[in-house]
Amino acid sequence: MSDHDQLLVIVDPVARRSDGESVRIAKDVLSAGAEAKICLPDGPEEFSRALARRGSRRPVVLGDDRALLRTVALLHRERELADGALSLVPIGAPDALEVAHALGVPRSTPAAARVALHGAVRRLDLLVDDSDGVVLGDLLVPGVPVPVAAAPSVWGTCRSLVRTLVRPAPAAAPAALLRVEADGVLLADVDAPVEGLTVRPVGGTAEVTVHPSSAPARHATARTVTVSGPDFRYRADGRLTGPVRRRTWTVRAGAWGLTLPVEAA
Repeated sequence: MSDHDQLLVIVDPVARRSDGESVRIAKDVLSAGAEAKICLPDGPEEFSRALARRGSRRPVVLGDDRALLRTVALLHRERELADGALSLVPIGAPDALEVAHALGVPRSTPAAARVALHGAVRRLDLLVDDSDGVVLGDLLVPGVPVPVAAAPSVWGTCRSLVRTLVRPAPAAAPAALLRVEADGVLLADVDAPVEGLTVRPVGGTAEVTVHPSSAPARHATARTVTVSGPDFRYRADGRLTGPVRRRTWTVRAGAWGLTLPVEAA
């Protein structure tokens, strides 16, 4: 990347409230290396307007996975994902940055800011569903809610131990009745319960794995995956969606560009 790039630095409101010091460091690094316009939106609407008015400036988002997903979704909705690339400086709790780190974004704020200036663009696949929603990482069906862990403490540990002693462990999530089709090929039907389904975009296609309740896992590679059946939820990019009765996801190969370290791009 050229040091003379014009950047639009959008600071997600959550990042600004949760870690102002990391935001300051990122802004200093970016402003020292390029002509940077700093935007401080107060909410999703202002975030959207700032991105829409970026002109020729390259967007750099300071925030977590949700901020990255919001940016990709907005650009997809405007059919502008193919134009240029975006960068992310990850700011937030570790469990709110799992997607960003899995994609190769550095964990350190200064390192990620320097990558935004000097990194290389990598074209990444995208899962797009029939409601025009997007998925950056893995898709899990059914989406079983994951409890948020509280900060560790002696008292909290004692209470957890007592609860474990006096109550039985929670039962596993019930199997789901799902019909799963990969490029029209039937992998599972509603007459045979499944424990789960994973869809992962890799190399322009989706790796599909179905886990039946009483049979070995089934694997397939496809461009389109359709799931239907009684109301089900799915988890993608840290979000739980649903219930829905039918959803189709299609892989868009190399649909968006993310600036990553040169060795990872």
